[in-house]
Amino acid sequence: MNKIYLDHAASSPMHPEAAAAMMSVMTGHFGNASSVHGFGREAKKIVNGSRDRIAALLGCDPDELIFTSGGTESDNLAILGTLAADHARGKHIITSSVEHHAVLHTCHELERQGWEVTYLPVDKTGRVSVSDVEASIQDETALITIMYGNNEVGTLQPIAEIGELARSRGIVMHTDAVQALGMEEISCRELPVNLWSFSAHKVNGPQGIGALVHRRGTSLAPRQHGGLQEKKRRAGTENMAGIAGFAKALELAVPSLSKRRGHAEELRSTLLTGLRAEIGEEAFVINGSEEHYMPHILNISFPGIPTETMLMNLDMAGIAAASGSACTSGSLEISHVLLAMNLPENVYRSAIRFSFGLGNTTQEMEYTSQKIGTFLKRLRK
Repeated sequence: MNKIYLDHAASSPMHPEAAAAMMSVMTGHFGNASSVHGFGREAKKIVNGSRDRIAALLGCDPDELIFTSGGTESDNLAILGTLAADHARGKHIITSSVEHHAVLHTCHELERQGWEVTYLPVDKTGRVSVSDVEASIQDETALITIMYGNNEVGTLQPIAEIGELARSRGIVMHTDAVQALGMEEISCRELPVNLWSFSAHKVNGPQGIGALVHRRGTSLAPRQHGGLQEKKRRAGTENMAGIAGFAKALELAVPSLSKRRGHAEELRSTLLTGLRAEIGEEAFVINGSEEHYMPHILNISFPGIPTETMLMNLDMAGIAAASGSACTSGSLEISHVLLAMNLPENVYRSAIRFSFGLGNTTQEMEYTSQKIGTFLKRLRK
């Protein structure tokens, strides 16, 4: 069997139609969208046309959409830009202990600058309690930033409830929705959230392009300077080809959301059924929520088999999986998400993240479960 890619949560393969949209721009258009001549106007038309299409799919107004270099920049701009824009709000931030490092490391830096940050605990499924959020709110609370769905275990957070709480207290709400895009029903104008972070390469679009939805009426200061692009909120020449690829990827992903979810559920179920047949249900543990989850992310522990050992064996068999976030998995550090969930040591030290998507088949899931069965039999002799 050919190599099997089960790390879509790190980066997904680009859809051929998204790649074609990019190639059309790269080979046919080279003007700067800020230029006033014909070439510039052509570029501007591509950028603005893509903006209109993406905004319609995300459920926001086009002028609320800021193009960035990806999810990390979107998170940074949302957090730092909000706090820089309105010092009168106070110097307290609420986040969770299972956020992506783009949020956590930004909060750590803010602590070094004198801000107070509350890192909310999660339950054993990785879910934040709305009552904990409410109990953590202070008069000085300026921002609540909680991810939509977790990138390591797939657990969905109660964003609507937290957003309503934030709105009732006059607090800005941000969510990192990078992993949820294309897998969950998202309408930015319907939920009480001020700022949304997205990234194209999680939905079969190109790497290096993302977006921040900045709801009208929310103060935001730019974090980089040098031009008037993105309505003065994010200076720099627009990534025209990336933006076109992002738009095409979303046009393919969002309308087919139910089909994508169904495909992910089928792959997930096939892998789990195979594992139960090959090694028995008692030989593995599913990490995350059985009720509130994104189907394309499945985190499984094989107690007694270290994560690095399983990953090495999978890789030698041509199967690509991960130990957690792509930002840290190269170091094989213990996942901060699994630690925050207070899982037993033999569980968090043996966890593997499988994530599915475009191009994966049920046959690949069956093969993967068979290989894991072979590994365990050999490793446990």
